[in-house]
Amino acid sequence: MTDRHLTSQGAERKQQLLDAAARLFTEQGYAATRVVDIVDEAGVAKGLFYWYFENKEAVFRELATNIRQRLRRHQRAAMTEGAPALDHILQGAVASLHFMAEHAHFFSLLEVEARAVPDVVRRGTEQHIADVRALVIEGQEDGTVTTGEPSAALALAAVGMVGQFSHVHRTGRIDMPLDELGAFVARLVARMLAPDDATARKALAAVGVAEAATSG
Repeated sequence: MTDRHLTSQGAERKQQLLDAAARLFTEQGYAATRVVDIVDEAGVAKGLFYWYFENKEAVFRELATNIRQRLRRHQRAAMTEGAPALDHILQGAVASLHFMAEHAHFFSLLEVEARAVPDVVRRGTEQHIADVRALVIEGQEDGTVTTGEPSAALALAAVGMVGQFSHVHRTGRIDMPLDELGAFVARLVARMLAPDDATARKALAAVGVAEAATSG
């Protein structure tokens, strides 16, 4: 569908439709939601829907793209300007966990309904891995990330770890407050990526994550 230049009123109407669709997709699933349900929920005429979207899949596609873009902006906003690369990776990991927890319903929906927009979900994951890999390479250059393993594998491991712990938290399979989980994941990522314990501890301290208490 050709992009339209929207007036402020047009942008507001489109957002109404997106918000309504997000609510319905979350409450009753993608397959069970009809276009007529979306327009009824938004309180607009059915014809207006087709002015902005070709079909229901186009709405879901835009929602999936938007949430990934917002996650990326949230990650970047959490990173302290000028900090070492490992600090940025840890800050991004913790920010990701919090963002995905805040939008748990939609990320759960993406997992279940990924077949509706597989290319968007795939591109989002690939972009996340590429962003982390760029930081891994930067860290290998500034000495905060190990050079003993390939950057692509390290980035994939870090992204996979964050995604998996986000999933088990979202599904209630881990009994840990979100702040504690964020610190736990940061410690795991730091120890996996740092070339030595001293570098890991320094990065953790810089991002405000305490060392784990040891049991006797």
